[in-house]
Amino acid sequence: MEEREERMIASVLDKDPELRKYYEEHLEYEKRLVDLHDRGYLSPEEEMEKKRIQKLKLVGKDKIMQILDKYKSAS
Repeated sequence: MEEREERMIASVLDKDPELRKYYEEHLEYEKRLVDLHDRGYLSPEEEMEKKRIQKLKLVGKDKIMQILDKYKSAS
């Protein structure tokens, strides 16, 4: 995410439980992807898990952006 989006998330994170949920999931998925990346070689099962996490992370980011758009249009 861009720095501007990160700042906006930080400013409304305490006010919006749904945003907090998706943002925390996003961070957890990122951590898991870094762990997989650091392994170097991935088994076929790990590759599938990596792709699954990437998809979940993308869906979560879309939700985060929808919530942020709601705040942008309100201000």
